[in-house]
Amino acid sequence: MATITTKDGAVIFYKDWGPKDAQPVVFHHGWPLSSDDWDVQMLFFLANGYRVVAHDRRGHGRSSQVDTGHDMDHYASDASAVAEHLDLTNAIHIGHSTGGGEVARYVARYGEPQGRVAKAVLIAAVPPLMVKNEKNPGGTPLEVFDGFRKALAANRAQFFLDLASGPFYGFNRPNAMPSQGIIQNWWRQGMMGSTLAHHEGIKAFSETDQTDDLRSITVPTLVMQGDDDQVVPYKDASLLQAKLLKQSTLKIYPGLPHGMMTTNADQINADILAFIKAAAVKAA
Repeated sequence: MATITTKDGAVIFYKDWGPKDAQPVVFHHGWPLSSDDWDVQMLFFLANGYRVVAHDRRGHGRSSQVDTGHDMDHYASDASAVAEHLDLTNAIHIGHSTGGGEVARYVARYGEPQGRVAKAVLIAAVPPLMVKNEKNPGGTPLEVFDGFRKALAANRAQFFLDLASGPFYGFNRPNAMPSQGIIQNWWRQGMMGSTLAHHEGIKAFSETDQTDDLRSITVPTLVMQGDDDQVVPYKDASLLQAKLLKQSTLKIYPGLPHGMMTTNADQINADILAFIKAAAVKAA
């Protein structure tokens, strides 16, 4: 397996497929999954001539189950370590959910200052802030995330099964057609990781204020979300992201769920490809 070791000793697994002189498309997965969640996208962009890269976040998938660093700062630092190790430049960074937060912090703190990033894509991403507080009155109450932590600690396997078979993909909606393969693959990915990383990751994705990250990003950024996202409410996420970013393209998909890049891969892949190919306009 291809891995790197970070400065604080975490071993990060990564995939790096395709021509090394092609433009890199780098994928950042959501909680509590792994880089396998991007299988469809990686094959699609590889077939379209891109170099595709993805890593397992620390404590997730095949990366080491360390007991520290389960926060957005370390997530971004680890992503930077992979990008620097592979010397990725002119890269497109794509993040889903928690991975969207990772992309925002990586691009703001590392990718743009190092001149490594061409564009970014945020899919159903958690920034600027999920939890409800005085600054974010439209957020999700802390009690919801406390409930996540309680359910995970009591029976992680059942909690993950309930998420995958219900709100994550919208399989709990009337007339939905649940896919057992998708549900089992989500569960498989989640159970590969560390329960500690997943438990502490809830605080990372829900309580990290990334307003300043979004404001500092200048590269063109595609913001994508379904308006039936039951995990990350779009009015408190993508709509705010589009306002805070200097160069944003906003696409709201009627009726699509949180995991839309899996349930509606053909549509999402085509829109991302069109965005990547579009000529960039420099920010004023």
